Amino acid sequence: MKKVTQIAQDLQAVFERDPAATSRLEVFLTYSGFHALLAYRVSHWLWDRHIPLFPRLISQLTRWLTGVEIHPGATIGVGFFIDHGMGVVIGETTEIGDYVTLFQGVTLGGTGKERGKRHPTLGSHVVVGAGAKVLGGIRIGDNVKVGANAVVLRSVPPNSTVVGNPGRIVKYDGERLPEATMDHTNIPDPIAERFDAMEQELIALRKKVEQTER
Repeated sequence: MKKVTQIAQDLQAVFERDPAATSRLEVFLTYSGFHALLAYRVSHWLWDRHIPLFPRLISQLTRWLTGVEIHPGATIGVGFFIDHGMGVVIGETTEIGDYVTLFQGVTLGGTGKERGKRHPTLGSHVVVGAGAKVLGGIRIGDNVKVGANAVVLRSVPPNSTVVGNPGRIVKYDGERLPEATMDHTNIPDPIAERFDAMEQELIALRKKVEQTER
């Protein structure tokens, strides 16, 4: 019953976050991210019961068929959505909260140096943009947005936005954004914002110099 509820919430997440989804039949037949998630739910169930080999076989077969690699040892909450999905990699000790969205090309991986907990932990309502890499046993807090192609190597506090390589944090201390705005396009650029601030300072200094010369 729990697995059925999880799958129902995963399916609902598709319709909430993908305007292209028109019917349940279409999602079941054509959405590779949803296919990969269904296969993960089965392989993880087997993994938890210490059944050898079969969970990894399911994972590898799913990778060949969908382009999405989810290790059966990963822990994924409800309402999980992979948009397009090709190239997504989720490592063994990854932990993902509820209602998380990943876009294509995302890697939740290790750095190759750790043992034990070597993959990231994502809170709930997190959005990770296309091509982003979140690496190591770090924690990404609730309601975090990771911009496209960002490389995140350090933990990120809740209600934050991360952009760039290496990832830079732009903090927000407000309420969680509505699901409709949880995408990876409305991402602020801290470098551009800093240049704008410097320009305003130069304009103010120029005015002071002009007033002094008069």
